[in-house]
Amino acid sequence: MDQFWIFAQHYWWLVFPVLGIASGFVRRWDVLAQRRHARRLEVMRAKAELKTVTASTRVTRPDDPQPITKPSPLPDQLEKLFAVHDDVTARWLEYELDVARMIAFPTMSDGRQPLTAAFLRAKKVADRLRPPSAEARVNPDQVAEYRAAVTDYEVAFDLAEREARRVRDSQFSETERKRLATAQQLLTVALDDSATPAERQVAYRRVREEVDGLLALSDEAVEILETKVALQLERPQPTPDDERGPTDAGPRS
Repeated sequence: MDQFWIFAQHYWWLVFPVLGIASGFVRRWDVLAQRRHARRLEVMRAKAELKTVTASTRVTRPDDPQPITKPSPLPDQLEKLFAVHDDVTARWLEYELDVARMIAFPTMSDGRQPLTAAFLRAKKVADRLRPPSAEARVNPDQVAEYRAAVTDYEVAFDLAEREARRVRDSQFSETERKRLATAQQLLTVALDDSATPAERQVAYRRVREEVDGLLALSDEAVEILETKVALQLERPQPTPDDERGPTDAGPRS
């Protein structure tokens, strides 16, 4: 016990740095806890919004009171639902197949994000319930079920897109965000017809390197990008005679 007091008498000043370190840990813990809480609130708010919008647009159940109106023929209803279904799918493919959009809004292709995962599940359900054609033999209950699935699909996409545009690349670290920004700049060079073929080829390879491990490019997206770059490379380069123009050309023999 005497040794403890002797130690305390000579090293009492160690109390201050120890307290500083401890308070730093406490503050860091509070910041992380606040971030986790804020993220949970965002997810809960998005889920509540999804339920509200879905409830307001979902088709009424067969046992609900129906207005006294003559319903449209089933093929006409299916044609309208097909149009909505295809429109949402086309909007999704704009993100899935466009590398520039994938870099700008990476969460739209990240199935680990809650709203993106909910959209992908809704897409799977809508695709599964879609009749093969408007003339397919279906009953009103099947059409109602498909209509509800299309509504869920559309709402889920809107929420996922809104979230992707809000967060952009904030889910990545500063180093990863710099890599994405570099990839976006290099992609512009790869598709620039004023750049030389060598510059475009190097830029394309660098784009693939920068996004590797950050984005999961689909085979279709890579194929489309390679086609665009190839078209730029195949464009004929202007010759000196073309640049001088006909008035600068020498006399004909």
